[in-house]
Amino acid sequence: MSADPNGLRKYDDILEEDNHLPNWWLAILFGSMLFAFGYWLAFHTTDTFQSPPEVYRADVDALKKSRALANPTSEEALSALVQNADAVTEGQNVFKTTCASCHGQNAEGLVGPNLTDKFWIHGASGKDVLKSIADGYADKGMPAWGAVIGDDKARKVTAYVLSLKGKNLPGKEPQGQPID
Repeated sequence: MSADPNGLRKYDDILEEDNHLPNWWLAILFGSMLFAFGYWLAFHTTDTFQSPPEVYRADVDALKKSRALANPTSEEALSALVQNADAVTEGQNVFKTTCASCHGQNAEGLVGPNLTDKFWIHGASGKDVLKSIADGYADKGMPAWGAVIGDDKARKVTAYVLSLKGKNLPGKEPQGQPID
């Protein structure tokens, strides 16, 4: 290292002029550092904001739920209807006026099967139960109630029947396959 008469330093025959960085460049540098610290503080150390992946997951879940509710016969929509006490009560009322003559007042089974045990003839999913109610099984004596009671009431009866799963009321002997 040697110095020339103007006070400039020379390294390996390269003259260093020691100029200051422009203020606009320094402002961008320190602004970026300040922003990065604020971002880290807000998104990674506190619960002030949700992180972008959390927002994305929430948006996807909301979209799935809205799509499920747009299709009222989907498993998700029927499961959600089971949680609606008003719908289950209305379904119970329809059940008692249209279904109780074969399935009993408490769905314990008379001519029709017991709907409170774990044995099911045509499947125990929401779609299976709705299909049984709406389309019926004429060869087994189950009438098609869909056209008589309408789609909305058929879904509510489905919600009521699904809410009875696992109650195991004494009644008609088990029929069908066990479903867990």
